[in-house]
Amino acid sequence: MFADFLRRLVEPDPAPLADHDARLALTALLVRVARSDEKYDETERQRIDRIVAARYGLSPFEATKLRSDGEALEAEAPDTVRFTRAIKDAVDYEHRIGVIEALWQVVLADGVREAEEDALLRLVSNLLGINDMESARARQRVESRS
Repeated sequence: MFADFLRRLVEPDPAPLADHDARLALTALLVRVARSDEKYDETERQRIDRIVAARYGLSPFEATKLRSDGEALEAEAPDTVRFTRAIKDAVDYEHRIGVIEALWQVVLADGVREAEEDALLRLVSNLLGINDMESARARQRVESRS
């Protein structure tokens, strides 16, 4: 279903993603982080729906559809390194900081920071060009809003 999209995303010199494609790729990354601890539950799905609804001005139905498409894309996506680097190449820096905050919202959704989630978030942050200090600040912003 997403073979052409993934091919374009991981080609050597990807073009910037169209808005819809960027939304889909970033939602798939949220899903990947949520699934990293092998406990992808309703709380995390609802958090992803709220994040994408707020971030993109979507209705609850549209947010659920985007998350569902993101789940399917995540299942077909290549390894995290290539997938995340492709997103980095296609998404500007300011939006990537927002992605890190959104990822922290997903990690913290169930109230437990699992080692697998922390490790994946550290990897993803670095691959997106976000250093550990910036990621920690993003986490603190998320925690202060909770």
